[in-house]
Amino acid sequence: MSRKAIWEADLDEDLQDVDLSLAIGNYGQNGLYDEVQPHIDESTLIAVQQQMAQQAAFSQIPDVVKRFIVHFHQAVLDNNLAEITVAYESGWNRLTEKFYAKTEWPEAEVIAPLVNDDQIFLILYRELYYRHVYSRLQPNIDDRFHSYENSCELFNYLLNSDGPVPLELPEQWLWDIIDEFIYQYQSFCVWRSKVKNKTDEELVLLSEASQVWSSYSVLNVLYSLIQKSHINEHIVATQQGKSAEQIAEIVGEYGTRPLYRMLGYFSIIGLLRVHSLLGDFTLALKVTENVELNQKSPFTRVTACHVTTYYYVGFCYIMLKRYSDALRAFVSILNFILRMRQYHTRSYQYDQINKTADRMYALFAICNALSPSRIDENISNIVKERYGEQFAKMSRGEEGIPAFEELFLYACPKFISANPPPYEDPELLATYVEDPPVEPAQRHLALFVSDVRAQAPVPTLRSFLKLYTSLDAKKLASFLDADEEEMVQQMMVMKQASRSVSRVGSEKGLLDGQMISTSDLDFAIDENMVHIVESTVGRRYAGWFIRNTEHAQRVLDALRNSSLPPLSKAAPTSTQNGTESKGPAPRTGGQKVAWGGVKAA
Repeated sequence: MSRKAIWEADLDEDLQDVDLSLAIGNYGQNGLYDEVQPHIDESTLIAVQQQMAQQAAFSQIPDVVKRFIVHFHQAVLDNNLAEITVAYESGWNRLTEKFYAKTEWPEAEVIAPLVNDDQIFLILYRELYYRHVYSRLQPNIDDRFHSYENSCELFNYLLNSDGPVPLELPEQWLWDIIDEFIYQYQSFCVWRSKVKNKTDEELVLLSEASQVWSSYSVLNVLYSLIQKSHINEHIVATQQGKSAEQIAEIVGEYGTRPLYRMLGYFSIIGLLRVHSLLGDFTLALKVTENVELNQKSPFTRVTACHVTTYYYVGFCYIMLKRYSDALRAFVSILNFILRMRQYHTRSYQYDQINKTADRMYALFAICNALSPSRIDENISNIVKERYGEQFAKMSRGEEGIPAFEELFLYACPKFISANPPPYEDPELLATYVEDPPVEPAQRHLALFVSDVRAQAPVPTLRSFLKLYTSLDAKKLASFLDADEEEMVQQMMVMKQASRSVSRVGSEKGLLDGQMISTSDLDFAIDENMVHIVESTVGRRYAGWFIRNTEHAQRVLDALRNSSLPPLSKAAPTSTQNGTESKGPAPRTGGQKVAWGGVKAA
């Protein structure tokens, strides 16, 4: 009671000189809030909610990631290639493993305050963001559409700005931009062709956006970069030995900038890949006619580009039935990978390089089965270790066709169709679903197997001919369980299979070559006799001696570095005078050996 009285007295005293009507006003007396306040615009409300969500997301970013983004942005502003390279190849991947191995990086709008809303950096950041989504996560249709929009913004900035842009990026990143652009296009085409698992929303979006990731837009970007950079003119001028001043005059202001020059060069390799995916293998090699396949070419400075170039060149040669050229390409790049393996382990692309190398070993086995020849022993041993069972089957004629199919489907690129399903027409789309076209991979497999099947009798015939220097035709026909006419047909097939267009060293373009014999076995028919000649190549002992010398050196080094076994305590022995001896007396004479002991004289 007393406390309540005191509280009421205090309240009266506090409000004694206050006009309550003025203090309270007309609160609650003029109707509801919605009746007097103007309606808040819905878009404004959504913007406020998005801003609040971005602020919440920003607060969730670890401080080390914020510092990295600020540092990365400053390096790009300063065109500091060394700092950009470290941030791109090391920092980004290390932070990905630590914080974002199974989730997306923060969206560009969230980190925008850290980079002062720099739109160019945000475009580059989105390029990394979507690459992470494609490689580590499962992209949805929004990711696929937005990654295309971001790629368009990036290439519009590079190609349509007033003059060359003031931007420098390391060669590895420039290659990854082109490589990822093509990969996302390939991934979208494969996903788009699968009509049955699409939702209604996805069907509507695909019907309205027929130009998203279209083949025309992708090819247009690559050809535009090549044209803008004048890279083909630059390569030809360099091969002709022109001076730097002459080259600068030929290629213009864009071609002199490393950014445009390397983007143009990598676009040539990109076209090689795109035309291979579309199934035009002749055009794929044609667009790279100025690129020299040697260790001095610019593409060798980026290992992933180096491996990709040789993989697609070798595969194009296989589809053009130039197996000897394909073998040379695969041997060159596989030996390079073997020599540089210890350095690849430091690369963030180590796994991808190994996967591509494994596919090339499979293609190597296919080529050697179709065009047997003396090959590099290192590569041959690895092929036998990995694909020995399939390789043995492929040498059995018709029985080996399933092995050819297995290796081809494993090692070939993921072919794509240039034309999308008719999403804009429901009736045609229904027909498409009921009777879908043959998948591109199966179509190319059928073409390849038709050639393999035509050469099916060759391995059996070859095995018999290698046993003789001359052989009666009737006897050979009996070996083959065929009449003489059928035998002659098989021999003509073998003769045709052993001849192919091949680059013999002087040719410049990848499509150039001369018709040569690619087999070490040849024959001639004289009346009823078959005369066989086998060209033997002397074994190259240099490589054998080098490998065994290196092995012996490794064994010797291991022995020298290993610790000696502990000395065993010998049992005491009695001497002639009855005294005990605890062990043999140390030897003072004799020849010393390498590890410090004494050798008996």
